[in-house]
Amino acid sequence: MKTARKFAWRKFLMALRLTMRPQPMKYAIVCCITLGLLLTGGGSSEAEPHKHPSFKPINPLPSTTGQWVRTAGPEGAFVGSILASGSNLFAGTSAGIFRSSDGGATWAASGLEGLNIQTFAVHGSGVFAGTSGNGVFFSTDGGESWTAINNGLTATNVVCLLVTGNDLFAGTAGGGLFVSANDGASWSPITGLVPRNVFALATNGTALFAGTGRGVFRSTNNGATWAAAGGLDDVIFSLAVIGSYVFAGTDDEGVFRSADDGATWTQVNSGLTNQIVLSLAVSGTTLYAGTGGGGVFRSIDGGSNWTSNSEGLTNTNVQSLRVSGLNIYAGTSGGIFLSTDDAVTWGPINTGLTAFTVVFSLVQNHGDLYAGTNGAGVFRSQNGGASWTAVNMGLTNTIVRALAQSGHSVFAGTSIGPFRSTNGGTSWTALTNGFPGAFVFSLYAKGPNLIAGTNGEGVWVSVNRGTSWIETKGLALAPNAIRCLVAGDATLYAGTALTGIFKSTDSGMSWTDSNSSQTANVDVQSLAVHDATIFAGTRINGIFRSLDGGATWTQVNEGLTNLSVKAIVMAGEALFAATLGGGVFLSTNNGDNWIPINNGLISQSVRSLVVKGRTLFAGTDGGVWRYSF
Repeated sequence: MKTARKFAWRKFLMALRLTMRPQPMKYAIVCCITLGLLLTGGGSSEAEPHKHPSFKPINPLPSTTGQWVRTAGPEGAFVGSILASGSNLFAGTSAGIFRSSDGGATWAASGLEGLNIQTFAVHGSGVFAGTSGNGVFFSTDGGESWTAINNGLTATNVVCLLVTGNDLFAGTAGGGLFVSANDGASWSPITGLVPRNVFALATNGTALFAGTGRGVFRSTNNGATWAAAGGLDDVIFSLAVIGSYVFAGTDDEGVFRSADDGATWTQVNSGLTNQIVLSLAVSGTTLYAGTGGGGVFRSIDGGSNWTSNSEGLTNTNVQSLRVSGLNIYAGTSGGIFLSTDDAVTWGPINTGLTAFTVVFSLVQNHGDLYAGTNGAGVFRSQNGGASWTAVNMGLTNTIVRALAQSGHSVFAGTSIGPFRSTNGGTSWTALTNGFPGAFVFSLYAKGPNLIAGTNGEGVWVSVNRGTSWIETKGLALAPNAIRCLVAGDATLYAGTALTGIFKSTDSGMSWTDSNSSQTANVDVQSLAVHDATIFAGTRINGIFRSLDGGATWTQVNEGLTNLSVKAIVMAGEALFAATLGGGVFLSTNNGDNWIPINNGLISQSVRSLVVKGRTLFAGTDGGVWRYSF
């Protein structure tokens, strides 16, 4: 289990479970050195927050009636959930729902195109689908049609669903737990559960378990009250029950087992060589674990021992597992695989499963566009998105949350650390010397200087393009997730998950608080800066603006109908804001008002933006889109 400093709050959004995986914390001796100030002109992206040298007027101003066009990729079905219901098999992907009536041999689109489907549940003949940013949908006709059922559901990033009796529970990322007693017609928040990130739900008799960003919690009165179960403080991605055993899959500590309804837990990882356990499934007394990068493992003795079972599984980021009779289905970041021999061997079953991958980050370098994806690595386009090519040689981890560029170098921040390419992505080199092996959430690059913001291990600085690293001062940043980094003329700003905004005037070597009372505890996901004006996009509070270099802040949400702001970029006096579930918004008056610009944008969960000339590119849960203005 983690110490207090080792614990780090989780994302991603999880929406997409592995993407927000906190990392173990390690202490390091801080060396004080002098760096040249990082001036503008570098490139960065967790959500591509650029500093622009001046507000050069653009003529004409961007149109609000333009049309979005999907680029040619990157292709790849991210399958976050699988459900067997009657004769139908449903796949929840980053591009909507697909359905198969022949056991997965063929697939056809079944609605909610453009939405990221994270979880399913069944009650009677009804099927429920939980989405990233758009709440819950319900189908009573086998997936022919879907209806939004979000009355009272104030948090719409729905990660898990559970039916128990006549109650339907919805666990969300950032909004806690909700319950409905009428098949989703109305929802009520459950106030007794303190953690706001609920990633997994399970029942064992009369006990209800919630896997959260702060361990397992248990309720014995159908969710009315909750208590921490056994002091397990890890991030819990998955839960499963076999008889009297309850199993919890964690972010990086493998599997824990409880034989006393969560009062105590035992780590059971013998043979489990990958301990990022994204999914768990049960068949009789056999337990299966889907991992982040290690494929599928199987245990036939209650988790005491595990064997690797991934032959034929060409994508080993296993987001979801589903057992249906003798068939076992694995949903990965690159489609669906089927095993008919108890998970010994696997084969792809993706005919008709046409989808585009989740794009976390975008950056341009010497005219080329690069897209960092959730499990498919980096893609490059040399023709404005008309085609995309995977460029992953040497990139040993394909969860790419951040991209940055400087000169002829492109940097990729992954769930195991940073990588560098000096040849347009043709090959990559791991930048591990002195780096803690943490999940890199944000990058900023300028000349030889590279700064990496991590999930739980603070900010790290390199003065030699990542060849070696120095841990910065400012432990108030840890155990935060450093979601974004941006540079002003002589100041760096960092947006954090727990404590708002920090700034550095010595090239990142030390950090001080840059909050007002409004921003002190908000989750800041994106930053943009021009001179003394700074914009901060937050997870649930919309956009804040500072006109005095971060001394004071004001909310500027007029017209912003979705308050989960993943990215902000500037193009002259035009501001573009990307939201999770609400598409893209435009402001031409310094953020005073916002107007949606979503014509044709089917994929409205937008995670990254970059401007190239008079074209805006958006990285979404359904590939990259472009908008000419």
